[in-house]
Amino acid sequence: MIDPGTEADEPVIGLLLAGGLARRMGGGDKPLRMIAGKTILDHVIGRLAPQCSDLVINANGDPARFARWHLPVVPDSVEGFAGPLAGILAGLDWAAAHRPAIRHVVSVAADTPFIPRDLVARLAAGLRHGGCELACAASGGWSHPVIGLWPVAIREALRQALTVEQERKIDRFTGRYALATVTWPTDPIDPFFNANEPDDLSTAEALLARGLL
Repeated sequence: MIDPGTEADEPVIGLLLAGGLARRMGGGDKPLRMIAGKTILDHVIGRLAPQCSDLVINANGDPARFARWHLPVVPDSVEGFAGPLAGILAGLDWAAAHRPAIRHVVSVAADTPFIPRDLVARLAAGLRHGGCELACAASGGWSHPVIGLWPVAIREALRQALTVEQERKIDRFTGRYALATVTWPTDPIDPFFNANEPDDLSTAEALLARGLL
């Protein structure tokens, strides 16, 4: 049993998952696409940074393309495109090596520009109140397991699942643990809106222009 919960004011590391292949966007780095004069990554960082002690970017390839943010860039340690679980493992490994006193990492998709400003606080509360081991976000009747709070202590079990069991489905992995699912309202917008296709960029700009955020 992993030590359940995290204190409300306990520092966490924010992990920006930017390792997707962006096929529906035509390839490239989705977080570097522009919305209202700023990159999607800028929007995500602006919302997540005040909630975390450190931010780390998970991305493969040349890290220089993220240089202007002056953040650590950690690639997947599992060969091949193993999906978001590999990025989460990379973040947990970074935390263990560089911030050994920190017990939890919060992961977010780096193409979700409207991440809630109370994300960490509410996920941490979900862990505490439910006596759970993991927490993930949900909205509009859908869970978003990529957006979650992970104990650093789980990293060897995750490595085993990825490298030995060849597990790639995040839901199957989280299903092994007591999971708190924390739901956010979708009115006036879904805070977990993500930019998957070119049209989503104009939709996001329209939401910002309406002052709904």
